[in-house]
Amino acid sequence: MLDAALDAGHLWAVAITLIAVLICILLHYEVSLRLWRRLEQSHGSLRRRFFKLNVGLLCTHVVEIWIFATAMALLSAHPLAGEVVGRETMDFLDYVYFSAITYTTLGYGDLVATGPIRFVTGTEALTGFMLITWSASLTFLEMQRHWSARQER
Repeated sequence: MLDAALDAGHLWAVAITLIAVLICILLHYEVSLRLWRRLEQSHGSLRRRFFKLNVGLLCTHVVEIWIFATAMALLSAHPLAGEVVGRETMDFLDYVYFSAITYTTLGYGDLVATGPIRFVTGTEALTGFMLITWSASLTFLEMQRHWSARQER
């Protein structure tokens, strides 16, 4: 049976992870919807449309990485939630780096999460994979829409 101290660390990790995931999914939805609507109304060149789409999606992914970095930094401050090890001291940009390699599922292995904070990293990898795939699908749909319009001419 788990002791009460361990349960508190796990509960914090689960709660903060769920908040981060919800924020990222809602953010990705809102940005994707707005980008898609703007592209539908856009009369610019194909290059300009794809540039806007990809820059918008890239910036969204960067913000989502920072959201998870913030979640990890907050959890690392809690004595029962575990920590990210691999450096003597971790500053916020180290958390951003660790979040980026987790979000993209690169996982270099130079930094490692220990304790309940591992729940955040596992969930971030799954969320990042899902949101990157969502962005790829949106890009494909825009390409398909362009190809269909060119074939009709």
